[in-house]
Amino acid sequence: MNAAIIGCGYVGRAVARLWSQDLGLAVTTTTTTPENVPALEAISSRAEVLSGGDRNALKSILKDREVALFCMSPRSTSYEDAYLKTAISLAEVAPELPNLKQVIYTSSYGIYGNRNGEEVTEETPVSPMNSNGEILARTENVFLSAANKNLKVCILRLGGIYGPDRELIKIFRRSAGQTRPGSGQGITNWIHLDDIVGVTEFSRKQQLDGIYNVVDGLHLTRKELLDRVMEKHELSPVTWDASQSVERANVKVSNQKLKDAGYSFVYPTLCDTDT
Repeated sequence: MNAAIIGCGYVGRAVARLWSQDLGLAVTTTTTTPENVPALEAISSRAEVLSGGDRNALKSILKDREVALFCMSPRSTSYEDAYLKTAISLAEVAPELPNLKQVIYTSSYGIYGNRNGEEVTEETPVSPMNSNGEILARTENVFLSAANKNLKVCILRLGGIYGPDRELIKIFRRSAGQTRPGSGQGITNWIHLDDIVGVTEFSRKQQLDGIYNVVDGLHLTRKELLDRVMEKHELSPVTWDASQSVERANVKVSNQKLKDAGYSFVYPTLCDTDT
């Protein structure tokens, strides 16, 4: 099978290794940074520099691909350029790509917004909290609009990402002994890199379409999470200042739809790996 990965950062590279090195797929990878090309050539059949808004270049890359994973990052550009313009380009060229059978796009659970800890499912209307969230919501809709009788579109709403070289202690070490704004009672939703890769491959094999939440089953509050991380690594605990308001996504995201589809999590909860 011929595949493409549009945007090869932390997640894209992990999927590229599985698809290319382990499963033997012919994988084309893309990056917006020329300096990244040699590293991507080592884990894929071909690596290209691509701006997501370049309609013709995207069409050329996807013309003989059967599946395409879009996992862009705004690190070197704006949210609009990284996400929305890429989705618009895909929607424009999709009718001209008869070989392309499935698009998988990694989105974020953050677009559910702040619902005071209530549980949400894929059927819950999104409620972005800021302009970037609104762009992510629009990007999902544009990708979904590209679906047709020959092309399936699968949206994966990811939780906070952790894994090798991105362990929670690395993410939160600087918070040790510090005071963070808020009460710490907001709900967290996390997912291990191995499960993102697993769900992506499951989606490909099962030809999933529609929207799926990709989070584990342990919904700790921010305080509970940081208490656990600091205690495990013998660091000073974090204190919280409830007088400082902070707006973050505060929802308990259900992963039941994904489990009902037949996916078995590598790490069902944070308890199953190193936090």
